[in-house]
Amino acid sequence: MSTTQDPGTRPQMVTCLWFNGQAEEAAHFYVETFAGYRPSSHVDAVHRSSIDVAPEREVLLKRGEVLTVDFTLDGQRFVGLNGSQDPVPHTDAVSFQLLCENQQEVDHFADALSSEGGREVACGWVEDRYGVRWQVVPQVLLDLLAGGDSGTDQDAAARVQTAMMGMNRLSIEGLMDAAQDAHGAQGE
Repeated sequence: MSTTQDPGTRPQMVTCLWFNGQAEEAAHFYVETFAGYRPSSHVDAVHRSSIDVAPEREVLLKRGEVLTVDFTLDGQRFVGLNGSQDPVPHTDAVSFQLLCENQQEVDHFADALSSEGGREVACGWVEDRYGVRWQVVPQVLLDLLAGGDSGTDQDAAARVQTAMMGMNRLSIEGLMDAAQDAHGAQGE
């Protein structure tokens, strides 16, 4: 992001993700993962350090190495920061919820984000190879958990939540089946 940009046109909040020397690699990975389904995804700028970064006399980043990478995923701005050489773990306390329109999107994002060292976790969560946490969620799940269109079918919502708790990757078909009553009809 240019520091000469008009402050009125700059995003007011940008998510910064800390990496251990992998910010540029991670930005390209995320953009590649998102680009097919979310076209407003791209690497915007790579910024290199103007100095040797050496807190406590240990050089963590040499002059000319990547300091930050500005990138956009589905229109949302991010900054990847090469903050240290020591691992600083991401936790479940911060995650990105990725709403998907259909099972194809759920499968794409779960497969891509869990590739090469990532892993799928319970209830649609994925930890990617960098340790960043994602919730790969079909949009319909939010409606089902709310009790359907009218919000009155809390029995169906309970069945859906129970089914979701038993899944790693969320299955739209499985969630929809859970919303059905014992006779196969939509709950009322």
